Order: sequence, then C-alpha cells, then structure tokens
Amino acid sequence: MKENKLGLPADFFKQFKSKEQFQEFFQEMFKEGVQQMLQGELDEHLGYEKHSPEGRNSGNSRNGSSTKKVKSESLGDLALSIPRDRNSSFEPQLIPKHSRMSSKIEETIIGMYSRGMSTRDIEEQIRELYGVEVSESTVSSVTNRIVDHIKEWQARPLESVYYVCWMDGIQFKIRHNGKVISKCIYLIIGLKSDGKKEVLGMWINETESASFWLSVLTDLKARGLQDILIACTDNLNGFNRAIAEVYPKTVTQLCVVHQIRNSCKYVSWKDRKAFVTDLKEVYGAINREQARHALASFEQKWGSKYGYAITSWHNNWDALTQYFDFPLEIRKIIYTTNAIESLNSGIRKYTSPKKLFPDDQAAIKAVYLAIMNIQKKWTNAIHNWGTILNQFNIIFEDRCDL
Repeated sequence: MKENKLGLPADFFKQFKSKEQFQEFFQEMFKEGVQQMLQGELDEHLGYEKHSPEGRNSGNSRNGSSTKKVKSESLGDLALSIPRDRNSSFEPQLIPKHSRMSSKIEETIIGMYSRGMSTRDIEEQIRELYGVEVSESTVSSVTNRIVDHIKEWQARPLESVYYVCWMDGIQFKIRHNGKVISKCIYLIIGLKSDGKKEVLGMWINETESASFWLSVLTDLKARGLQDILIACTDNLNGFNRAIAEVYPKTVTQLCVVHQIRNSCKYVSWKDRKAFVTDLKEVYGAINREQARHALASFEQKWGSKYGYAITSWHNNWDALTQYFDFPLEIRKIIYTTNAIESLNSGIRKYTSPKKLFPDDQAAIKAVYLAIMNIQKKWTNAIHNWGTILNQFNIIFEDRCDL
C-alpha cells in the first residue's frame, strides 16, 4: 500500500468527514503521547517500569492517577490523567503540580515580552507556535507576575560601598491621563569590589530635580549603600546638590563625551571634525594644568566663532576635570558614562518594537526584563581590575573596607 510523506496510508485522511473529526483524532493522539511521557517520568522517578519485579519492596509504587485539565502546547485544553505514587513524591516536569499553564509557554510569553513584543503579538505567536489560544488578558496576567519580582529587586540590599557609579536615563513615550508624554527611567550601575557591574535600580519620573535625586540617593542609602567613591553623570539636573547632601565625600565626574557632544551642537558641520580634533588636546592632556593651557589655546582659535560652546567648558571645568586626579587606569572608566550608555543601548534593542507604552508599569516591566537579559552577560570583572583595585585601595584607603 502506498504511503504519504507522513508514513501513513495514502487514503488515511479520507476517513475524516469533517475538520472536527480530524481535530479530535489528533487531539487523542497527542493526549496519548503526553500520557506515555508522564508514565515514563514516573518510571524514572520510581526506578523501575510497570509490573517489573524490581519494584517489589522498593519502598514506593504506583498509586493510580488524578485528572487534571491543562493547556497543551499544540491542541488547546486537555483532560489528562496524572499518575501518582504511594509516597506522593512524584512531581512531573512536563505538567508541574498546581500549574495552570505549561511553564514552557509562560517562559515563552515572558521572553517575548522582554523583547518588546506587544501582548497582541505574543498571543498570535503562542497560537502559531503551540496551537494554544491565549488571550491578551492572560498574557498580561502572566507578565504581571513580574511586578512582584521587580519590587523585590528594587528593595534588595546593596553592598556597603561601590567604587564607581554611573548614572543616566532613557526616555520612553508613555500614555498618561489620556495623553502621550515623555518619561525618563533613570538607571544606576555600580562597580563592586570584585570589579563586576551591577544595576542598582531604576526610577521613573518626568523631570530631574534635586528633590528627585535626593529621594533616589536616600533609597540607595536605606538599602545599605554607605559610600560611593566616584559618581559619573551627564550633568543631571539637581544631582550635585543631592549627592552632596547624602554622600558628601563622593567625587562627581561629569561625562566628558557628553560634554563634547553638547559642544558640537553649536558647531557647523564643516568645522566639526577640526573642532573635535583640537578639543582632544584639552581632555586628553596629561594633567589638569596642561588641560587648562590647552583650553586657553583652543578658545583663542575657536572662541570668536563658537564662544557659547567653549563657555560651557569653563562653567563645568571642576566637575569635568576630576579624573585628572587619578591614575590612567581609573581615568579610563570614569571620564565617560559609556558603561550605562551601553546598557541603555541594549535596553533599546529589547524595547524598540514598543513605540508607546500604555502606562508606567508596562514600561518598567519591559526595562526590567531587558536588564535581566543584559546582566546575564556581566560575568567578568572589568579589564585590569587587579591594578585598578590596588589604586582605589591606596587613594581611598579608609573607605574601601566599609
């Protein structure tokens, strides 16, 4: 007899008079396959197959089954018979106890949500991948479980001292009271005593202010952070006043790269390359004194044309040049906020499909999941950490062992 590509008789499908009959047949086939896998799990748990003499006096045996309605990964709801053992120690991995939905599906939903997919897109993908009808409200229910994890993460204890903290924010469009507005989720990365990075938390707000940053820093202190040796920021509004209040010993370094970008906004395109090349003599100087001389020469050449761009260097000079007080190895990690900009870039990759978030919580969930995905790769200390650690211990001798 001829067979089709599935290895079935050529006229196999003729027996089905309707789509419903076909669906019912394959549902039973699928159900039987799941039942056999569950029995296989129980065999492995007990250490012997059904009716095997090895089971005699083993201390545990089969004890019937219980009925459970579950969502399958291909054919919707199924009523399954879950095998039991006499000691009640068997916990099937395929269909976990007390689980309303396959954990594999839930993990898939959360994984897709973390990559910026909308609940409607996820619902469609789950249906295509697993054949399971999952409503948008169910998807939201699954992802809402993340909220409890976020609360725990945001309140977790921190280390007593972080050698460097990088601070910056990332803007999102969020619906608020019927309007679409821009809100910023502010992030802080801390450099730990082992040379590894850690995201300390995230805070959402419409505007920056000293009172906002005071609440953020107070939050960090309440979670056990006693000291920050160096804070690197992008001239955040109100930050200097707040950190002077909470962590008065902290050295604050403005991001030189951000300062260069801001200066270039006032420079015409045809002059920009030469402008940046000359500016390198300032921030790339050996020490602060040489940098000041370089700035004077730079101003003499460009001041008449782009005076406003140069004025900001004078206004922020002290905060821009703190890195000159440190060895070259430390300078490389504090003169710019590249560490947190890299994080922001990674978050954008995960959240880019979401052009607009329906509320604050949706944005926070998406950013949190992105952070969790990104942090998985932060397994190594920063380059040359042994040397840098020794330098920190010498410079901040009385503060590194809090």
